[in-house]
Amino acid sequence: MFQDIYDVIVVGGGHAGSEAAAASANMGSKTLLITMSLQNIAQMSCNPAMGGIAKGQIVREIDALGGYSGIVSDKSAIQFKMLNKSKGPAMWSPRVQSDRMRFAEEWRNMLEQTENLDFFQDMVNGLIVENGKITGVKTGLGLTIKCKSVILTAGTFLNGLIHIGDKNFGGGRAGEKASTGITEDLVKLGFESGRMKTGTPPRVDGRSLDYSKMTEQPGDVKPEKFSYTKLTKPLVHQKSCHMTYTSLEVHDLLRTGFDRSPMFNGRIQSIGPRYCPSIEDKIDRFATKDRHQMFIEPEGWNTVEVYVNGFSTSLPEDVQAKALRKVAGFEHVKFFRFGYAIEYDYFPPTQLKHTLETKLVENLYFAGQINGTTGYEEAGSQGLMAGINAALKIQEREPFILKRSEAYIGVLIDDLITKGTEEPYRMFTSRAEYRTLLRQDNADLRLTPMSYEIGLASIEQLDRVHEKQEKTDLFVAFLKETSIKPEDVNPILINKKTAEVDQSMKMIKLASRPQLDFDDVRQFPGVNDFIIDNIIDDEIVEQTEIHVKYAGYIEKEKNNADKLNRLENISIPSDFDYHKLKSLSFEAREKLSKIQPTSISQASRISGVKPSDVSVLLVYMGR
Repeated sequence: MFQDIYDVIVVGGGHAGSEAAAASANMGSKTLLITMSLQNIAQMSCNPAMGGIAKGQIVREIDALGGYSGIVSDKSAIQFKMLNKSKGPAMWSPRVQSDRMRFAEEWRNMLEQTENLDFFQDMVNGLIVENGKITGVKTGLGLTIKCKSVILTAGTFLNGLIHIGDKNFGGGRAGEKASTGITEDLVKLGFESGRMKTGTPPRVDGRSLDYSKMTEQPGDVKPEKFSYTKLTKPLVHQKSCHMTYTSLEVHDLLRTGFDRSPMFNGRIQSIGPRYCPSIEDKIDRFATKDRHQMFIEPEGWNTVEVYVNGFSTSLPEDVQAKALRKVAGFEHVKFFRFGYAIEYDYFPPTQLKHTLETKLVENLYFAGQINGTTGYEEAGSQGLMAGINAALKIQEREPFILKRSEAYIGVLIDDLITKGTEEPYRMFTSRAEYRTLLRQDNADLRLTPMSYEIGLASIEQLDRVHEKQEKTDLFVAFLKETSIKPEDVNPILINKKTAEVDQSMKMIKLASRPQLDFDDVRQFPGVNDFIIDNIIDDEIVEQTEIHVKYAGYIEKEKNNADKLNRLENISIPSDFDYHKLKSLSFEAREKLSKIQPTSISQASRISGVKPSDVSVLLVYMGR
């Protein structure tokens, strides 16, 4: 049936698999996407939203690199918000509420229009490895499909087990069966595996809710969008979310089910996500809090289904119903389905290289929740990078690896393969030491030229980046070179309660004052005419304002990043024997031998490797 040998086979059609398939196909590799259900490609298994704190930066980075997540998010959005606008620009994070059905439909449409990409619906239940190299996969129908590389993106499906109260049954998510066979093959090959847990809240009928008892959460007055491309437009109409709270009465009712909860009676042994705990976890760990927030999120434009964010649970269904009906606005709630927990297999990511290729089997890549992460955005970014690197390796080209100072994606992958994870990993701005450089507004400036070089981003995307940079530089130069008289600027300064000036000075010095924003700067003589004459749009005005106000911080972070990169350039041979360096601590020798870092910089980030150990390595490497 399959006569051809595929360049890349992607196993799994979730967010990681979809980005992986798109990337490898767009880079010219003949790609096959195998999934158990073609109807559920890029399904939003949990909340109907993309982005958020740090996650929004990742979606922008995926878009800047030529991935699809930003475009699909814009086309299926029902609400847009820029989070953390009251803080500095390093913290600004875009987020969209999505139409769940349209999201999956847009993904399917985009993938079907991608050249070099084939599809097949079946379960992959075996891997073919010859002489330490992946050569194909086996499917549930008994087919053998040959290939040059495989990207595993199995999500929560590997031996998935769903829990609701004292009931449990096999499944990858509600209504879909689990995937078997792959874990067993990998363990036989010598891989270390583990179990993780995640959960999801009930879905309810929005017609049964009383929104008058909740607080409305509208979108931004001037909504932006995720994608830098011209393929999408900002929302004109938006749909509101709502917020309500649990209560002590709700908590007491939830506790009545703890003896039947798989979380507390020992049936679930695996670790769940620290930063997205179940409601039973919250009331157990934060017993002194008398209420917790719940965000009521519509699932789309044309559906009454609602996602109850903040009420993730695996408690028995009767307890879920009784407790939720005591929440303000939920007195007469009707359930579409109950919340549940799911356990699944994952593989500690220290077994991977920076390319996401496994160390044990050549041309085998892991991406997404199989690596111990949680979240659509984290999964999509890993899929994109695995797809890029699988294609590059087949083409006998240099791998594509992003540094921690270049992208949140670089931070994510470096964290995973250097530190590993024993609980579902979630990205935060605090994980990035260079977050002033890694802002959501400049992902295209940082990454699109790199993506174009490897053959993924289009010439149109690159031209747009050049235009954005040139116009930003032009605006900054105008502010540096143009002076303003006291009589023209002092009325603005008085109004903003900041010190007046007694002589002419360059506009950039006044524009950098924290009391002034660029709506004030537009009132400087000649500025508005300059913006109109040079067709400076709002995006370039924002980029200029950030450059002007944060230039000192940005320069300081660049210098720090340069220092780190000097350590990145001191490479360590892949077959280096750490046990011969007796000056290293025993723990360092053990950890370094297991993880096999590629540079001194990566070695310094491994848990258990002390500064004195790094000094020993530097001396040995002649530094």
